[in-house]
Amino acid sequence: MNPANGGTLPQSQFDGASRDWERALIAVKDVAQRVIMSRYLSAVRSRKADGSFLTEVDLAAQCALIERLKELNDKPVLGEEMTGEEQHELWRQGQDGLWCVDPIDGTTNFANGIPFFAVSVAYMEGGKSEKGVVYNPATDEAFYAERGRGAWLNGTPLPLRTPPAALGDCVAGVDFKRIAKPLSDKLATHPPYYSQRNFGSSALEWCYVAAGRLDVHLHGGQKLWDYAAGRLILEEAGGALCTLTHDDFDADDLWKRSAISAVTPALQAQWRNWIRANL
Repeated sequence: MNPANGGTLPQSQFDGASRDWERALIAVKDVAQRVIMSRYLSAVRSRKADGSFLTEVDLAAQCALIERLKELNDKPVLGEEMTGEEQHELWRQGQDGLWCVDPIDGTTNFANGIPFFAVSVAYMEGGKSEKGVVYNPATDEAFYAERGRGAWLNGTPLPLRTPPAALGDCVAGVDFKRIAKPLSDKLATHPPYYSQRNFGSSALEWCYVAAGRLDVHLHGGQKLWDYAAGRLILEEAGGALCTLTHDDFDADDLWKRSAISAVTPALQAQWRNWIRANL
């Protein structure tokens, strides 16, 4: 059967997902392949008011996701490509159920033909992410989780590998442009880890930590749609997280939240302590 017409994909793709959530996964994959990948390498980019890039594909994908997700569960859909006023009002309306969508996380990568971008969708209740999917259509990798059911990549439980025990043996993901200069200077000159990467998609980087492809990660300020799905996937994979100033990740600013995360709680404690000692 064709997933776009309500059929199912091979069960190996969605092991660990409930049947209701499988329908959402199918919808995300369909929109990504039909709307986003059909215009890969041809999208024209422009700048938003905050200086970040936007393409017409971001808007088309967001509209398509709103339509498909509301068919599954008619709750408000909060998307990145909305005004701040719209987002705040939808958040207020959606405490008993809300979709949170980033139609293309990593728009610069998408526009430049770099195959590291994703559709990120979370279903939230009471301000908490209950289900999440982050899908990279360029690699056909779907990371997903449901609260209390674990996290998966195309049917394989996360994490994918046994991480190191010591911070000095870790591969770190660090977004240098969003952290204060004293900390970035120290990380550049005296890094506590083995090696560093930055890929340009926050949603996928959460998933790479969950998978053990990155061992630790640091980001100076993410929006709700950047972390809503990815943080749940990391937590359900057994990882740990906090912010630069709060051990409780949810205690920080909802709309712009720093993130210190790791594939295991033990590594996260080492990483958090080093970062806070060098702020």
